[in-house]
Formats: sequence, structure tokens, C-alpha cells
Amino acid sequence: MGDRQGGGLRTRARARRVAMFVLALLLVCASWELYKTVGPDAGGKILGARLLPKAENRAMPHVWDMVRRFGRPELRGSSRTVGQAVAAGAWYTFRLAFVGLLLGVIVGMGLAILMARFRVVERGLLPWLIISQTVPLIALAPLVVSWGGRLHIGGFTWQKWMSASVIAAFLAFFPVAVGALRGLTSPPPAALELLASYAAPWSATLFKLRLPAAVPYLMPALRLAANAAVIGTIVAEISTGLKGGIGRLILEYMREATADPAKVFTAVMGAAVLGLVMAGLVGLLDGFVSRHRPRELTT
Repeated sequence: MGDRQGGGLRTRARARRVAMFVLALLLVCASWELYKTVGPDAGGKILGARLLPKAENRAMPHVWDMVRRFGRPELRGSSRTVGQAVAAGAWYTFRLAFVGLLLGVIVGMGLAILMARFRVVERGLLPWLIISQTVPLIALAPLVVSWGGRLHIGGFTWQKWMSASVIAAFLAFFPVAVGALRGLTSPPPAALELLASYAAPWSATLFKLRLPAAVPYLMPALRLAANAAVIGTIVAEISTGLKGGIGRLILEYMREATADPAKVFTAVMGAAVLGLVMAGLVGLLDGFVSRHRPRELTT
């Protein structure tokens, strides 16, 4: 009886989240069209600063024009539609971002475990991890391509797409490392003292106590890491000129912004959907990992 009630509560909670997402999407579309109706075509200033965007069709096409553009040919005389091109680019970027996310999780978890094990490592390493996130990706991406091209290990050849995944991992590892560190150090001292009284090795404490306690902290960090991996991949595609991904489509479609403004926003919408898909995968993982946890710990 209790399991059925718990399942019903989880189902209603998911339905509410879906309804709120749809409502938020409708509000964004309505706000967009409202601003197009009342906003100045040439933009405007607030306190002397130009803050109001242009509301003309070349800068802000109608929502329905952007949606219709998905079904039209990508190029004149082409059999491939914009929707097919965006889907193919999003799928390519998704694979690179997913690889980057996996690398980021491995590196982030490894650093978090190392910092949780040795306090001196945490004091010495954590400030450098924070500083690493201030490095501009636009400047870092070409360097990663250059360094990777000089890497020769046996018959291994560095591929250009690997640079994009490395950039994605560079953004993804930080929230994982910080979130996992906070979770690994969250068990109460009494629980740690109990395991120490049983002469449990640190590895047993890690797998039996610290990692389970870190799950509520790790899942929000993974959501941030998933979206950061997408952002890093798109920026790397734009910075390095990597073809095939959604970042390249944004760059190519921007060249047609004056003549076909709706086309630009199709690629932007594809990137937004890609970020939602990555976050959704983390949500599925969260539901799987937390399915047996008490409700007060998972809400």
C-alpha cells in the first residue's frame, strides 16, 4: 500500500514538473511576441544605455516563423530540411558533449576523493580548481587543438573532435568535483567514528558511507556539469571550426541572419533542446539512484 502511494506521489510530482515546463515555455513565447508588439523596432535606451533589443523582424522573427523554418529546405534546391540539419548537428554535438561529460565526471570524482582523503590536497588544490574556471574557452580551445595535434603515442592519432570533448570535460569536471567533495565530507562525525571503531579501512568508509551520502549533493552537480559540457562543446566547435555540430550550424546560419533571421534561431533552439536532453538524462539517473532513498532525502 505504501509503495503504491509513494509511486502515485512520484508520478504526480513528475506530471507537475512537466506541466510547469510547458507553462514556462508558453510564457517565454508569449513574452517574445508581446515584446515584438510593444517594443521599439530600432531598440531603445534605459538611463542612457542601449538595453532594449530591436523588435523588428530581422532581429526578432515571430515564433511561428521560426517553427515553420524547420520544415523548409536548408539551402535553395536542397532536399535536406533545416530540421534535419539541426537534428543531425545536435546528435553530433550530443555525442561529443556526452564523452566530455564522462571525462569530466571521472576527473571530478577522482579529485574529490583525493581532496576528501587528504586535507592538505584540498587546501592546496581547490583554489587552483576555482582559478581554472576563469580561463576563457575561446582562447583555450585553439591551444587544446594544437597540443593534441602534437600528441603521438604509438599509432594513436589525435582527432579534432577530441579537442571539443576535452573542452567540455574542462567545464564539466568543476561542479562535479565541488559537489562530490561536499557530499563526501557530509557524513556526521559519529558515523565516521563508528566505522573507525570497527577498524574499517578508508576504502570501506568511502563505499559504505561517504559515496551514498554524496548522492544528494552529486546529482545537482551532474545537472550543472551536463549543461556545462554542452556549452563547452558548442564553444569549442565555433572556436576550432569543427564541422558537423550544432555550433558550426549556428556560425553558418549567422551569415544569413539578415536575409533569413528565422534560420539562425532554429540552430539556437536546437542547442537549447540539446541542453534539456542532457539534463533529462541526469534526471533519469537521479531517479534510478534515488529510487530506494527516503522521500525526505530526495525532495
